[in-house]
Order: sequence, then structure tokens, then C-alpha cells
Amino acid sequence: MRVLIAEDDLVSRRMLEATLIRWGYEVVVTSDGEAAWQALQDKSAPRLAILDWMMPGLDGIDVCRNVRTMPTSEPSYIILLTAKGNKTDIVSGLQAGADDYIVKPFDREELRARVQAGVRILTLQASLAARVRELEEALGRVKTLQGLLPICSYCKRVRNDGDYWQQVESYVSDHSDARFSHGICPDCYDSVVRPQLETLNPGDRKAG
Repeated sequence: MRVLIAEDDLVSRRMLEATLIRWGYEVVVTSDGEAAWQALQDKSAPRLAILDWMMPGLDGIDVCRNVRTMPTSEPSYIILLTAKGNKTDIVSGLQAGADDYIVKPFDREELRARVQAGVRILTLQASLAARVRELEEALGRVKTLQGLLPICSYCKRVRNDGDYWQQVESYVSDHSDARFSHGICPDCYDSVVRPQLETLNPGDRKAG
């Protein structure tokens, strides 16, 4: 899992980077909000980001708001990291689009737990997005027959939307992905095919 760090303080940035690498994450490091925003717009952007709130240029809140305007089925998971710890600040951060919030100075085990929670959510989102794509592709390939079908009582042809009469198999093929393999049922064989065969081969009348 790739994790983006956006932290303007050199000591905090290096501490975060070393900690995440030790835990096995691939880390992308930025030192301001503008660089973080550019990184998160990339097609191969890290799915999880840890953003400092107070940064030059764009701050963490600005980056959160920008990210949440991006059309995507797999949004980034954003953790805000800041010295602001009162309830009003926490609410503001979450309302801006952050998924989680850690107050400086952070506890490493708390950070680990929150990052792991983010990874679990991202994994579930990716699985759900893949399933949605599969269903959309399946629906795109399927045509369904709906409504009342007018069918002739004698020849069994079906009237289509253009007021033309079609054989049932032709109509079904036009309105679905079904394909037909023709055969002869036992009743039709006895009532239609066998008499024709006996007419052509009189010597076979006693056969069978």
C-alpha cells in the first residue's frame, strides 16, 4: 500500500516516513499542500494520505476539499495530522472531507491502528468497485424481454415493435443474448417426421 505524507516540518516528516517504511508501506513524501494536491491528482496516486493541517500554500483542509471534488469510484482515505485538538477543529476537519484525525504529538501505535483501519476500508472499497464494474459490464451485455408479447395463436409468430411478424427464435434473438440450437421433440417426431419418413420409405412402416 502506498501512503502519501504531506508535512512541512522536516523532523515530523522524516519521523512519519521512517515509521511507515518500517511498517512495510511505500511512502510518497511532500512538504506542502500544493505538492500533495498534485500528487493526489495523478492516475497512480497513493490511496491513503496523511496530511498536516497547517502548511504553506494549500493547507490540509484545502487539500481535503479538493480531493472530495474529484469524480472517482475509489476515493482516497485521508488522515489529518495536526496540533489542533478541540472538538470544533475535529468536526471542521471531518466536514472538509477527512476520514480520520490524529492530534500531534502522535502516538505511534495509535497512528498504526488508524492507518490499518484506512487500509481495511480501502481494500473493501476496491473490492466493491471491482464488483460494481463486473455488474455494469454484465448488464451492458444483457438485453431483457419485458412486457406483453403478441403471438399468433396459429403459427406462433411474434409481432415486433415495427408491426412485423417474426418467428419466436428470431424475436428472442433480437431482444436478448439467447441463441438457439434446433432439434425435434418426441411429439413432433411422431406426428410430423415419422409419417414423412414412412411416406418416403414405405418398407420402413413396420420399423420401430
